[in-house]
Amino acid sequence: MSDRKRAVVLVSGGLDSTTVLAMAQARGFACYTLSFDYGQRHRGELVAAERVSRALGDVEHKVVKLNLDSIGGSALTDMAIAVPEEETQGIPVTYVPARNTVFLSIALGWAEVLGAHDIFIGVNAVDYSGYPDCRPEYIAAFEALANLATKAGVEGQKITVHTPLMSLGKGEIIRAGVELGVDYSLTVSCYQVTEEGLACGRCDSCRLRRQGFIDAGLADPTRYRQLQDESGLSR
Repeated sequence: MSDRKRAVVLVSGGLDSTTVLAMAQARGFACYTLSFDYGQRHRGELVAAERVSRALGDVEHKVVKLNLDSIGGSALTDMAIAVPEEETQGIPVTYVPARNTVFLSIALGWAEVLGAHDIFIGVNAVDYSGYPDCRPEYIAAFEALANLATKAGVEGQKITVHTPLMSLGKGEIIRAGVELGVDYSLTVSCYQVTEEGLACGRCDSCRLRRQGFIDAGLADPTRYRQLQDESGLSR
């Protein structure tokens, strides 16, 4: 283990972050996976995050508890705000204020403790929901901050935030993951997933995931709540 570079990989249990973990592993990194119990309504993703981390052979999996639900402002952290089941314009109500900034900051802190200079995150600027903290400009700005605000950065040990999915479509992401041996049946991408891991088939995340498997020409292994619904997403 001593001759392998360490990396902190943010893992949500979803399709994208699982693919990123597989990519980091393929590049030879010793991966320390990090998830967040932040008061999200779809806490079933935490089970999936631990499952995929273990399946892909991480060194350590850490879950950090936050209370972003105490400030709310998102359909994912405020039960009074409904998760939309139709396409919306602009930044959707599923955007969690400052979430990636908070997550990356904690990942940065853990990276310093581990002596790691690499952080991986599965943000994407092609097939995404309009979140401002998934853009390349944001990642570049955070990486600059990381190298200004840390002991490692000041001492010349450059910290890099890797976003290998940034320019890939969902179908391309899935094909890349399959080539790396990812079992997508272990993952969960739904904003309304049940405790049993069943996806709603209606939310924006489900739609993007389903279309990704269509684009990749592969069967969708997702377990949905219903066998069929009017949108054609459940099966």
